[in-house]
Amino acid sequence: MPEVMDKTLLSVEDLKVHYEVGGRFGTRIGAKTLRAVDGVTLDVKPGECLGLVGESGCGKSTLALAIMGLVTPTSGRINVAGQEIGKSHKPDREAMARTVQMVFQDPYASLNPRQTVHRTLADPLRLHGVDNKTEVEHRVAEMLAKVGLRPEHAGRYPHEFSGGQRQRIGIARALILGPRLVICDEPVSALDVSIRAQIINLLLDLKDQLNLAYIMISHDLGVVEHMSDRVAVMYLGRLVETGQWKEIFENPRHPYTRALIASIPDPFLPATLASQKARGEIASALNPPPGCHFHPRCPMKQDRCVGEAPALRTMGSGHDAACHFA
Repeated sequence: MPEVMDKTLLSVEDLKVHYEVGGRFGTRIGAKTLRAVDGVTLDVKPGECLGLVGESGCGKSTLALAIMGLVTPTSGRINVAGQEIGKSHKPDREAMARTVQMVFQDPYASLNPRQTVHRTLADPLRLHGVDNKTEVEHRVAEMLAKVGLRPEHAGRYPHEFSGGQRQRIGIARALILGPRLVICDEPVSALDVSIRAQIINLLLDLKDQLNLAYIMISHDLGVVEHMSDRVAVMYLGRLVETGQWKEIFENPRHPYTRALIASIPDPFLPATLASQKARGEIASALNPPPGCHFHPRCPMKQDRCVGEAPALRTMGSGHDAACHFA
């Protein structure tokens, strides 16, 4: 087992997160099942960045919360650096905080406006047993320097910073306990275009310096392509394609992946891809289509797609796709 854990930092096996919604009078009468995550299997290795992409409502954030231990899985198994998470396995909150952290989309909403930057970074250290004041001061100053902030910034409040600086504070808070896995949930989507490249480069530098593993959740395929070693594509709670970023972007095998790439505003996009944009809207997770969830929007749809859900099949070395006709 130790040998396996050296190679895999995060392991997710057949994970399902379902919610009962719409019951009458506080009961389950008339309730429907919302399948936010519906049988996801993936892994992340130390020092690796996995890009997780898909339209809003496909289950990316719910998957992230389950990995953080903030949502109880309906079934399946999660193992984060030896910490088991499942329906019958409650994670050790403090141990999880030292192993996996999250950088949020909106840096202002995720910071306490009544706390200085120093307190934002020092409180987690004290909570986790770092009592020596000199060590706390040293680690706070060191982390501020790592994210490109100056010592005098420690005494200021979040409203005194720009959006890019606030995201640097959010990154510092995520890293202050020395986690091994960081989940980045749309970390640059709320920032000006001119600032996005700075934050992306900062994340990449910190990844190399600290040997971090990332799960990069993003709608921006350009960000995913720039940062990711591997890419996982989600649609209505399921993974439809996974593989190395170059293989995914240059040789997409699932129609939904091709539709996502076709949506990139790129004048040099091949005409064969540009013509494969998805039609219509994503279905509700409360009432997903039978068989392949993507079939109502798929240009390749056949009768088999309606009646049979495709499993992830190997297309090549490390490249899997869930399509009958990939």
